[in-house]
This record gives sequence, C-alpha cells and structure tokens, in this order.
Amino acid sequence: MTESKEEKFYDKKISRRQMLKYTGAGAAGIAIGASGLGGILNVFGMTAPDDDESAVNKVNFYGAHQSGIANEVPTHVYFASLNVTVKSLKELQNLFKAWTPLTVRLMNGEPIGEASSNGFVPAKDTGESKGLDASNLTITFGVGPSLFEKPELGLAHKRPSELKQLPHFPKDQLETAYSDGDICIQACADDPQVAFHAVRNLIRAASGKVTMKWSQAGFNSYPMKKNKKQTPRNLFAFKDGTVNINTKSKTDMNETVWVQPGESASWMTGGSYLVTRRIQMHLETWDRTALGEQEATFGRHRDSGAPLGLHHEMDDLGLDRKESSGEMTIPADSHGRLARESGERILRRSFSYSSGVIDSTGTFDAGLLFISFQKHPKQFIKIQNSFGRVDKLNEYITHRGSALFACFPGVQKGSYIGEALFKSL
Repeated sequence: MTESKEEKFYDKKISRRQMLKYTGAGAAGIAIGASGLGGILNVFGMTAPDDDESAVNKVNFYGAHQSGIANEVPTHVYFASLNVTVKSLKELQNLFKAWTPLTVRLMNGEPIGEASSNGFVPAKDTGESKGLDASNLTITFGVGPSLFEKPELGLAHKRPSELKQLPHFPKDQLETAYSDGDICIQACADDPQVAFHAVRNLIRAASGKVTMKWSQAGFNSYPMKKNKKQTPRNLFAFKDGTVNINTKSKTDMNETVWVQPGESASWMTGGSYLVTRRIQMHLETWDRTALGEQEATFGRHRDSGAPLGLHHEMDDLGLDRKESSGEMTIPADSHGRLARESGERILRRSFSYSSGVIDSTGTFDAGLLFISFQKHPKQFIKIQNSFGRVDKLNEYITHRGSALFACFPGVQKGSYIGEALFKSL
C-alpha cells in the first residue's frame, strides 16, 4: 500500500470502492455489509477492540497510564529497542495507530488477526502463543532522544529538555549493541513465549517501518509465603526491590513516577521516563567471595534480606548504627547505604538475564536488565552518581548497555498510542 493510500486508510477516509480494491472482495463478488466491513478492518487490524474483561489473566490496555509500569512485576520480560525507518511524521503517526488495536488484542490473549484458510499467504499471526492465555501481558511504548533528532520527522521542538542521553558514569563500559534506540517496547508477562510473541508480532506488523537495534529477555522468580509473593532475588542471591515504592499509593506514584502537569513537555503529562541498563554480573568473581564480604557489599544479610545486624527484611537500614569498634554497621561503601544517601526514589522493575557465554573470557554472559521508572531522569542520575567510584558493588558488575525513553501517558478508548505527542504539534 502506498503512503497516500495508507494515510487514507488510517484516517478512515477510504471509500467503499477502494476497500473492495484493496481486499479483492470486489473480484470475488462479495457484498460488504456493516459486519463485513468490520471483518475486513479486523483483517487489517484497524478496528479498535475493547479490553476483554472475560479474558484469563488479563491486564487492561486502556487507562490513564500505560500498562507495565504500576502493574505487579511478572516473571518475564522481552525488551526491544527499535530504530525507525519511516520518512515522514505521518508515517510515524500511522505506525502508532496501527500498533494500538494490535496491542489490545495481544493483551486480551488473542491473535493479532483472523485465522485464514488461504494456504498461499503467511498467517496474520505467527501463532506461537495459541492455546496460552493472556498471561498478564503488559506492553509499554517509549520514544528515545534520537527519534527527535531526525529532521525528516520535524519533532525536534517537541523533545523535552530532560530527554537526552544519560551522562557517563564511573565504571561504564557501554556497548552500542545494547544502548539507545528510537522506540522501545517492553513486553512483560508470566509466560516468556507470550512476551516474545507480542514483540515479534508488533515488529512484524511494522515491517519496513522499524528495524531492531537490540533486545534482551529477562526473568524473575518469586518465592511464595502464605500465598503472597516475596521479594525476588538477583543472580547474586540477594533480594532485589526491598525498598521499592508502593505502586498502589497514588501519592507515591504521583510524587515519584507519573509526570504531573507543568513538570515536563505537556504531552508527557501522565507518562514516565524509563531508564534501562544492561548490567553484566561477574558471577565467577562473586562466587569466590566470602559471604561476609558479599553482605558488606550490599549492607544486608543475604538470606533474610535484613539490614546488617538486624533480623527482618523490612527493618529500616538504620544508617546511624555503629559497632562496638566505632565503625558504621552499614559500611560507607555499601550499595544500600549509598542508594539511601542519594535521597532519591525510583520505581524499579528489574529482571535477571542469562545470554550464554562470553567467547573472549569463557564466562557467563549474565546479569541484570535494570529497568526503572521515574518522573524525571535526574532521579536515576543522582542515585547513580551517589554510587560513583565508591560503590563496593563496582568490583562485581559492569554496565554494558544504557538507554532512556519517554513513555507516553495511557490510551483512552478511541485514541491511540502516543496521541498526546501528535496532537501537540
């Protein structure tokens, strides 16, 4: 379909004759009634389906904020960073319009298109999630600084001043292969194949409009106690996310995560900034380190998650506590103390990853896909600067990838992903 025809189609300016031509229905002599037109639009993924409240393990798509931020963190993520190849703002807008109904269907646990008995064309949906439920799938879209630098899109004047590459931090050894991107798609689900299927089909539907820059799958495991999820552990075996903010608290979310009116570009109101860091964890070095040294690195006991010298995970760190020798109980270079001393808060949604072996060293290519949401990137930057060269954890990790994305506010019924940005032009 040419660009001009595509624009008419997305803008619903398509005529009955054009519809017959595009679909071939005219040649087949099929009379198109109201329901028939809906079916054809369905074939193209152009109708706006509703959230299916009857779907099993379903998270709603429509709402004030995008899914995948305040929702409970599931066990799997597939994160993709894309570059766009569209040549006009209209094409970019049409891309997000086309992704909207497809995303609703995926989050309903449905295929992105109707099944076909025509064996001479590829199936609309790739099919690997058939038989699986929605698996609490959430899909989050964001745009990176580089999208606003493309002169053919004319978006430069709409870039929020804070949407720029993160500064270089001590011990960064960033690789282009795991950094930046024009658009990100974060798909989280309780089934790894459901998460992958979602990203795969969204990219497939955008063939010729985007290319993949980098991607990373990740996982979490949750111990259960009295039917309640406990804090997951990272690959160093320490609990990860103990002091996370309460996503059910409107006050916490508004103060920390959701951009409020006047705090950023107007189109970001209700949105959030996503930071991701691909952090290699040097497991072989860690595994040779004494348990006491490991616990001093985090400032917490490994098994209980309690601050050093205490017994319960949720006990306050107590930064003023000292040993009989006069030394601070929570070491000055511990990860936990430095994070607390930054005075900033963020919403962490991190996942472990394991991606085989690093050929040059023969060691695990494994670590943490760190993801955080905050209303301003400076929150993350201040925490990372607090770690600086002092953080004892630096001996055991290396930051290999880094990216910042602006995540749109939520989508209302009848609207589409990113509409706030395009309406602001």
